[in-house]
Amino acid sequence: DVQLQASGGGLVQAGGSLRLSCAASGFTLADYTTGWFRQAPGKEREGVSCISGSGGSTYYKDSVKGRFTISSDNAKNTVYLQMNNLKPDDTAVYYCAVDQITVETMCKIPPADSFRGQGTLVTVSS
Repeated sequence: DVQLQASGGGLVQAGGSLRLSCAASGFTLADYTTGWFRQAPGKEREGVSCISGSGGSTYYKDSVKGRFTISSDNAKNTVYLQMNNLKPDDTAVYYCAVDQITVETMCKIPPADSFRGQGTLVTVSS
């Protein structure tokens, strides 16, 4: 089976941290650009952070720069999103997706048909 599984969400107070994991099975993440996206109730989906297959290129949404870090572990076929200093505005369902495009395109203009997994809910209380 070809799957992407996001995990690591939860409830955290403002200022806290969470690490999300995006684990792939049935294919190799290093062959794709991986992106983390989020969608809050009543809001449009937005690209949060993206990383190239090699890990050498990353992109961050302005509002998360300096707080979030994306990384990849090829041995575990997993991409991570370390989220520090979380804010209530970060509350959303987060999911990961893959495609074969640049990190900037992936995050700024995410294709509607990118392969994606189910999301994980992040709730940040004030």
